[in-house]
Amino acid sequence: MTVKLTPYITLEGRVKEAIQFYEQALDAEILSMVTYGDMPDMPNTFTDDLRSLVAHAKLKVGVTELMFSDAPGGSPIENGKRVTICITSNEVEKSKRIFEALRQGGQVNMPFREEPFSPGFGDVTDKFGVTFQIYTELEH
Repeated sequence: MTVKLTPYITLEGRVKEAIQFYEQALDAEILSMVTYGDMPDMPNTFTDDLRSLVAHAKLKVGVTELMFSDAPGGSPIENGKRVTICITSNEVEKSKRIFEALRQGGQVNMPFREEPFSPGFGDVTDKFGVTFQIYTELEH
């Protein structure tokens, strides 16, 4: 079992621009990118502009990674939510245990569940006001 921490950057509709910038500035390599339009459960009310926003992206920078997403609808991002910490595990049950532990005395922002980009994902702010995204990435 492995666990790693990754900075997770949320932007207001500018992730694709940021990725291009980091590809040039940091020699970053795109490992994956999923738009909101790629996700099966998106509401029909999402416009084409919203569907083109990035739901989840991962870049490799040197030996580390950065993760990104656009806030849907370009909605303002709360203080403390622009950069969060993504905890990645290679076991769904381990990810769920971490999520459940961090939610004690905190607040669930997105329930832990399967998503198109992860077999187990959730977003929680702990009792100290630190926001974590718990991400499961199964080894291939």
